[in-house]
Amino acid sequence: MLRLLQSIFGSASQGRYPESLVTEAIERAVDGTDPGLRAVSGYRKKLRPAVICAIDHVIALVEALPTPMPVRFAAYSDDSRLKGFFISAADLKNVFTKDRSLADFLQGPAGDATQIFALLAMEKQERGTFGAELSGDIVIRDVPKVTVSFDAHRLLDPTADEVTTRRLLMRRAYDHLLSLALKRLAFVKSERIDLERRRTLLQAKLNLLEREGWGFDAADPGEKISAATLEERLGELETQLQEFGGDDREHEAYLQIVADLLGKPEEYLLAKSETIFVNRMGFKQSEASSDAPELTFTDLRNAEGRSLVAVLVSLQGEELRNL
Repeated sequence: MLRLLQSIFGSASQGRYPESLVTEAIERAVDGTDPGLRAVSGYRKKLRPAVICAIDHVIALVEALPTPMPVRFAAYSDDSRLKGFFISAADLKNVFTKDRSLADFLQGPAGDATQIFALLAMEKQERGTFGAELSGDIVIRDVPKVTVSFDAHRLLDPTADEVTTRRLLMRRAYDHLLSLALKRLAFVKSERIDLERRRTLLQAKLNLLEREGWGFDAADPGEKISAATLEERLGELETQLQEFGGDDREHEAYLQIVADLLGKPEEYLLAKSETIFVNRMGFKQSEASSDAPELTFTDLRNAEGRSLVAVLVSLQGEELRNL
């Protein structure tokens, strides 16, 4: 995977990758979702276009992250962005001193680095409330307002080199797509197992009816199910199972699910730059002011509706080690 990071995710030309490294990415996709996909003839050829689309997407997504935001603990009171993301200087220090990924990096072989790069990930909370507002000399009360806060701060992929951090983030984004594909496969397989269980039960009931020639009681004691009704239900279940690929094409159906997701990565993982204006009281405003400077960040969203605020940051190693 190190070679995959250095070669594919280090390439400056999207869509043009050595075939050996595309193969590695394909195998990672299979291992990360369902190794049984290897049972499908030509699985690499079938996955190749989708995997390349996914690689192109995560490279573009990470390369679009702005230059790292410097984090200097001593400059908190003068940095509007730090004041926007952290409620106090103490909160800022607490986040960085207790972050497990950063601590592990500082204790590792590159822990003496002069500069450290990482992705600061946070969750943004917006809540409706009411507050007072001054209009000329008149105080207007019960004005609808929106408060904005950031919490669940954590650092991802800290390294001593910005390029390496970005490559690790590309791999993380690629793996996130695989995790979404895995969840989709798990859901489909669960549905299939349930259908097969119901099919087995209905078939057993039908066999009993045909053998004994008498009615069969359903869950409702007053309902009698005929052989014809059971046959109809079995047919419906067979149709649904065929939609999942049928017994003989099960792995091909699963392969198509993975290919469909990786082939349309922008529908499952997207990022956009967002700028908001928040005053010192935490209220969101429609425009910038001396009390509400602009706060710009990357909003990451996936197909499950989860969102994350992402900001690439640079840290001074000596300052961190002296906290």
